[in-house]
Amino acid sequence: MQSVFRGRHFINLEDFTKEEVDTMLEVAFDLKKKFAMGVPTPYLLHQSMFLMFFEQSTRTRNSMEAGFAQLGGHAGFLDSSSMQIAHGESAKDTAIILSRFGHAIACRYCNWGYGNKYLTEMAKWSTKPIMNLQCDLYHPFQALADLMTMKEKIGDLKQVKVSIIWAYAESHKKPISVPVSQVLLFPRYGMDVVLAHPKGWELPDWVIAQAKANAEKYGGSVTVTDNEAEAYEGAQIVIPKNWGNWVTDQTGVAASGAVAVVDDKLKAHKSWKCTEAKMATADKNVLYMHALPADRNNEVEDSVIDGSHSIVYDEAENRLHTAKAVMTLLMGGR
Repeated sequence: MQSVFRGRHFINLEDFTKEEVDTMLEVAFDLKKKFAMGVPTPYLLHQSMFLMFFEQSTRTRNSMEAGFAQLGGHAGFLDSSSMQIAHGESAKDTAIILSRFGHAIACRYCNWGYGNKYLTEMAKWSTKPIMNLQCDLYHPFQALADLMTMKEKIGDLKQVKVSIIWAYAESHKKPISVPVSQVLLFPRYGMDVVLAHPKGWELPDWVIAQAKANAEKYGGSVTVTDNEAEAYEGAQIVIPKNWGNWVTDQTGVAASGAVAVVDDKLKAHKSWKCTEAKMATADKNVLYMHALPADRNNEVEDSVIDGSHSIVYDEAENRLHTAKAVMTLLMGGR
């Protein structure tokens, strides 16, 4: 077990070794067991943290607020539109002051080209841990909860085929941070990752390069395809989810991208929907996952997300336990 966590920032899981991620999972499983048994876990008694949101949230905000209360602390919700950020206050000034007021700062900022830079700037100046509640590039809390759920349901993940599949949606422009974090993390557990999307929805080249390097190191594989059927065929886990149609250059900086949520380019791929027929081509015990909220009847048929193969609510619950594990280790460990 690795135990040097206290005071570190949690912005990208790539900043932590596999052994450290294993420790996060061990703590999460222990906290989940204690939660089920009603055993108090006052590991962060009387501590305070600030939750800064530039966008809406259900699972992320409530898993952090409830989780921190269960650890004995208090989390204050901050809507960035009602902070001095709205009047131009810098990330530096915000980070310095809030880190003097409490014990951690967590932030969600998904605006492409700005979010990760903002969190990184805060981390430069904050004297307390900065936690990434989702930015334009990474969603480490979601990927960690996904990994916990997979290990819970399957156990050893080596050579398990997991397919991260782009899906059609009309609800809002979704960042690439969920598939980026997944495609980087899963190969570190020896999984055979298939990333499937229509042409035009590629992830940045540097993401794929790092994912393949992770696969080579840990015995997994990464396959990128525009063939949706190939992704479903024989898959043990499928994660069909929409992400924005960012066209990226070699540095990963957005070169272009549609402004409207729904445009002709998007509509041309309405067939990229998770259906019972497609699920039938996967492994007989295939698991359906989604970070939620799902755009029902666009991304997925109700019969699939509400069906026997769906584990989306177990996956969502694990957001609580993994969040508590990260907070405990970064704020209370040695």
